[in-house]
Amino acid sequence: MTCPLRPDSSLPTPRLPALLITLTLALGASAIAQSPPQQISQLAWLAGSWGGTADGVASEEHWTSAAGDGLVGMHKDVKAGRMTGFEFLRIEVDSQSRVCYISMPGGAPPTSFCAIEITDRRVVFENRSHDFPQRILYWLDAAGRLHARIEGPLEGKEAAMDWVWSRLPEKP
Repeated sequence: MTCPLRPDSSLPTPRLPALLITLTLALGASAIAQSPPQQISQLAWLAGSWGGTADGVASEEHWTSAAGDGLVGMHKDVKAGRMTGFEFLRIEVDSQSRVCYISMPGGAPPTSFCAIEITDRRVVFENRSHDFPQRILYWLDAAGRLHARIEGPLEGKEAAMDWVWSRLPEKP
């Protein structure tokens, strides 16, 4: 009987160590090249109550904390003392581990937009198969104001709507 580890063996020299080293290097490089997974906790800056007025429309948006790996929000517009629009919102991780924004304007069925960018002060969600909007952006400026923007094609042209809100005082 010959031993495969002996140099004078008639069996081929095992290549397992070389294979393991190659696989380790390849997998390590792959892990370095991949972005870290997006986390709901990166959006903690969005939590709270926000509001502002533009063009005679008072709007407010409220977001829960990011606890439980999700945020729940709502948006409301008021003009001349009457509610003119509302939207139920949530941000959660979908079955493909993507951070997604789910919008239900006026109580409509949900539409999902998944994050293509998340930083410490900005997030961009996108759904290119949706009519309008196709992108939803939120960012916090240096003065602590929350900006929201929806954009995409509308009637053959690029269109956008913008909001700027300040943090609303907490109510007792």
